[in-house]
Amino acid sequence: MEITRPQWTSTLYLLLFLLVLEPCFVRSAEFDPYKILGVGRRASQAEIKKAYKTLAREWHPDKNKDPSAEDMFIKISKSYEILSNEERRANFDRYGQMEENQPFGQSPHQGFRSFHHSFYFDESFFQFPRSREFADSKYLLHHAQFNSEVLPDSFRRPYLIKVTSEWCFACIHIEPVWKETVEELEPLGVGIGIIDLGYERRLSNQLGAHRAPSIIGLVNGRVSFFHQAVVREHLRQFIEDLLPSTLVQKVLGNYLSFLEAWQVENKPSVLLFDQVPVVPLLYKLTAFAFRDYVRFGYVDQGATHNSRLLRQFNINTYAPTMLLFKEDTQNPVDIIQARGMKKQIMDEFVTNNKFLQVPRLVNQQLFDELCPIKQFHRRRKFCVLLITDQDQAFAPGNKAFLDFAAANKKDVLRFAYVYQQHQQPLCQALLRNQATLSPQVVLLERRTQAGKVLFRSVGGGWNGSEEDKYRLYGEIELLQKDPSYLSSDATLPELNNEMAPIFIIRWLNAVYDYFLQVYDELLYSNWREMMPILSLIFSALFILFGTVIIQAFSEPGENKPQKPKSKEQPPSRPPKKDFVEVTELTDITYTSNLVRLRPGHINVVLVLSDASKNVLLRKFAKEVFSFSGTQTLHFSFLNLDKHRHWMPALLRSARPGDLEDEQDFSDFTGHVLALNGHKRYFCLFRPVFTGDESGGDSSLSDASVCSSRKSRSRSIELHHKLDRLGLWMERLLEGTLPRVHVPAWPSLDPHSSTSHS
Repeated sequence: MEITRPQWTSTLYLLLFLLVLEPCFVRSAEFDPYKILGVGRRASQAEIKKAYKTLAREWHPDKNKDPSAEDMFIKISKSYEILSNEERRANFDRYGQMEENQPFGQSPHQGFRSFHHSFYFDESFFQFPRSREFADSKYLLHHAQFNSEVLPDSFRRPYLIKVTSEWCFACIHIEPVWKETVEELEPLGVGIGIIDLGYERRLSNQLGAHRAPSIIGLVNGRVSFFHQAVVREHLRQFIEDLLPSTLVQKVLGNYLSFLEAWQVENKPSVLLFDQVPVVPLLYKLTAFAFRDYVRFGYVDQGATHNSRLLRQFNINTYAPTMLLFKEDTQNPVDIIQARGMKKQIMDEFVTNNKFLQVPRLVNQQLFDELCPIKQFHRRRKFCVLLITDQDQAFAPGNKAFLDFAAANKKDVLRFAYVYQQHQQPLCQALLRNQATLSPQVVLLERRTQAGKVLFRSVGGGWNGSEEDKYRLYGEIELLQKDPSYLSSDATLPELNNEMAPIFIIRWLNAVYDYFLQVYDELLYSNWREMMPILSLIFSALFILFGTVIIQAFSEPGENKPQKPKSKEQPPSRPPKKDFVEVTELTDITYTSNLVRLRPGHINVVLVLSDASKNVLLRKFAKEVFSFSGTQTLHFSFLNLDKHRHWMPALLRSARPGDLEDEQDFSDFTGHVLALNGHKRYFCLFRPVFTGDESGGDSSLSDASVCSSRKSRSRSIELHHKLDRLGLWMERLLEGTLPRVHVPAWPSLDPHSSTSHS
């Protein structure tokens, strides 16, 4: 029987593979992890972990220059793999060998060409491309996606990222462990990512990951490398160590001190009761995601000093229980109890109770969430704001306001309070710079992102009496019936962040993170990787000492500062208020601004003449300024003196019945059109005069006086033509305006008979 060349090649590879693996099987019988770690067969997990850390630090190949350090470190890591897992340890104690499908660790006879971040896998044994599994494709990260999505999301949950490559034999070894870790951590809320070193070199350089395999942890935008043996327990502990240590407070006996801290931190409190002595990782991840809104505490049900607490709240010791407290520290406002506590249940429970019943406005983010901007009529939210102070004399009034809010809960109402001495710019804008010593209640509705609000102060102040409650209740009822009851408007400044740490604390935290990163690099990086940092340090020292030497030998007269020449600088102009970019519709801009306008976009066009241009444009900019932040709205104007035929042509092309027949279109000045170029329809605003047209006493017969009054009357009428434009714009955004459809847009050129379809 003749052997073909492919069969002969496969047979040769198989023989080579068996020859290489033969020493592994021979030495497996001689391998004793207990002797290597120097522990007894009854050693606890804590003793095994301590022995492993001591030996791994001693025999690390980057620190120990002994030729056998690499082999010894592999044996130490492999021993810890077996003994740290109870199932593998029991298998070794019974049969004297490891599992056949041991996913990591390798024989000391294999090469150790590249030792990076304590990964003890060889990349030169076999070199062949592997096909990527379909399950990994959803975790692949790209440079733009990482910076726009993953990096901001790392402030809400930690990420575990694997750096791999198509030509990486060591990456195949860690695949089983990686899959087990992903299946365990992803349901808990840990983000998972994979970076292909061959395709995402730019992203890997940004993270400092230059070799595969590497495992990275990302929390709060900070990158940390995993340096231990690739074991599922190690990866879980790695993620847990990245989280801040102050996320969850252990409550021992006296729980009131924990719950009463809501007055200082302005947050609800959550207590988790469970039987395990350590805080579960799922609870820590939930606390990390909602740390800006809620305080988290943990109660160990097995501790003897917590038995009174369990009886007080009637806790079932057979299932984990979560209690949520707000201003009342004796009675929880919500409770959940489940044997298999899932992330979705916890997230929904905390999301529904993120705020106190009457929270204090301490920053702009909290104000934006409590009092959202009005978008549609059905989504209106009115904010009932108490302006008070933290002095003890105001405590009864503040407590009465809390009781009133608890008794008048409604979806459209949000109750909050603010300390006047901490938020003075906000209070001055709402109180019209009027000095007041008594608390005041303000009803307001936010209208724009720029800070514009409509508000109304409740007369009589607030002392918490029954009369004050009755008056406030009546004001709220009137407001819900007629939103125009808010008669005053103002532009509020951004709130001061009362919870922001002082500068020195932020600076110390930044310095601590920097030195921690440098220490990590010095401990686990080799000299080649440290060359850029060392070069930067030596360059800084050279510049520093060079500057000192030059100054020491320079003449004294050279160091005298020269007085700069005084130059008169022109006074800076203050920024223009109510600025809106308005484009004129011409033969050039007509097609792009109307006919070919993108779907969903609307062009708001003001019709004017040369005589009325300055007055109407100024009024137009003031009325539409609050709507200029909308991305789908564009603003233009059409000059009747240049294109007088266009408006009649547009109205003649309207479908029969869309326009009212009795309307008089003799004067188009001051009309506003909302043109939808894609769907070919427009909405029409006709000026409505709201001023006083009387010219004074009609008995006066002097010709010059009459002429002057007629001119003044025309000026006032022109100025008031756009008085109702703001209300019309609101109806436009709500979609309640009647639409006039046209088959085609007329041309701006009066001599052209073609229309734009």
